[in-house]
Amino acid sequence: MKYSLIDFATIYPGEKPGAAFERSVRFAQHAEKLGFDRIWYAEHHNMATIASSQPAVLIAYVGAHTSSISLGAGGVMLPNHAPLLVAEQFGTLAEMFPGRIELGLGRAPGTDPTTLRAIRRPHGAADRFPQDVEELRGYFDDQPLIPGVHAMPGAGTRVPIIILGSSLFGATLAAQLGLPYAFASHFAPEHLEEAVDTYRRTYQPSEQHPEPYVIAAVNVTAAKTTEEAQAKLQEIYRRRVHAMVARGRDLTTDQLDQLVHSFAGHQVTQMLHYNAVGNPEEVAAYLDQFAEHARADELMLSIQDADESSLLESLEIVSQSKFQSPNPS
Repeated sequence: MKYSLIDFATIYPGEKPGAAFERSVRFAQHAEKLGFDRIWYAEHHNMATIASSQPAVLIAYVGAHTSSISLGAGGVMLPNHAPLLVAEQFGTLAEMFPGRIELGLGRAPGTDPTTLRAIRRPHGAADRFPQDVEELRGYFDDQPLIPGVHAMPGAGTRVPIIILGSSLFGATLAAQLGLPYAFASHFAPEHLEEAVDTYRRTYQPSEQHPEPYVIAAVNVTAAKTTEEAQAKLQEIYRRRVHAMVARGRDLTTDQLDQLVHSFAGHQVTQMLHYNAVGNPEEVAAYLDQFAEHARADELMLSIQDADESSLLESLEIVSQSKFQSPNPS
């Protein structure tokens, strides 16, 4: 079982984005030493606590400070961009860091409707997602669908493509194209089983991928003891609800806890439904069970922590789960 990581370049209270980028470098360096397979960076826009709005730029920065770990987008929201420009960006990265770059593609906007207008995303762009994926593949294979147009850099790099999704649409498309599929169960758990079943049942083998390949995302809230992990989880709930329900208003801890237990709060915390919470043994057991439940070939871990020291400690705990478990998957 492969374990990989997703990093949102989280901006903690009182920080500027630069601090988040420096932490992403340290996080990647530590993950590389511990033997993790890859790290992905997600395209989000107009979010006060997430600095990974430009995955290609962040990948270039992290890649320059690491040597072996694979780096990718998880993902680029392709309808926000022209396929040729994405091919050039990731083709450039592939030339800079040979064998280390991959590209997860999503159909969602990665933001709110108002910001979407600011991005200038064309109306109906999401409907062209399947065609845009094929156009992008053509650039990487140097077999462009638009005669005479070549991605430079990009042509011939054959950057690996993974389809992302949280519904049956992505699962069906990935199966039709013979591509790996990553399900966003770390924030959209509802359709995990149905989507994976659809993908595996309808998969059409391709030259590059003769067998289906499933990546399932899962949250991790780890600590040395169960009690510490539960305390972390409550603080994570408060932060999520404060950002998404209270919209940053000044509230006491008691008021935040009331919101956490409200209907609106429950909708937010339910996004973390799949979460390995506990001490090292409990985290290892949960991840084993989740991998079986999700029928996953690989787990993409979203580590939930409120500061860097706790984040790196959680990374150590997960590495124990992966590399020192007496009953590995």
